[in-house]
Amino acid sequence: MKLRPPKRFDLRKKSNGTWTVFDVFTGKPAAVNDIVLNRLDEAQAGKWAIRLNLEFAKRAGGTIH
Repeated sequence: MKLRPPKRFDLRKKSNGTWTVFDVFTGKPAAVNDIVLNRLDEAQAGKWAIRLNLEFAKRAGGTIH
C-alpha cells in the first residue's frame, strides 16, 4: 500500500474576502504559468487547489483517495 503524499496546496482567505491558493511547504502563493493564484473567489481557488494537489500527488507517485 502506498502512502498518500501530504497535501501541498491549500486555501487562505484574505481580509478583503478573496482567496489565495498557497504552497503549504513554503507559505508562498501558488502560481501557474507565472500567474499568481490570488484574488480568487472561493470556488475558483478550491478548483485550483484540487487540480494542483492532484498533479503533485501524480508526480510524487502517491495514490489519490
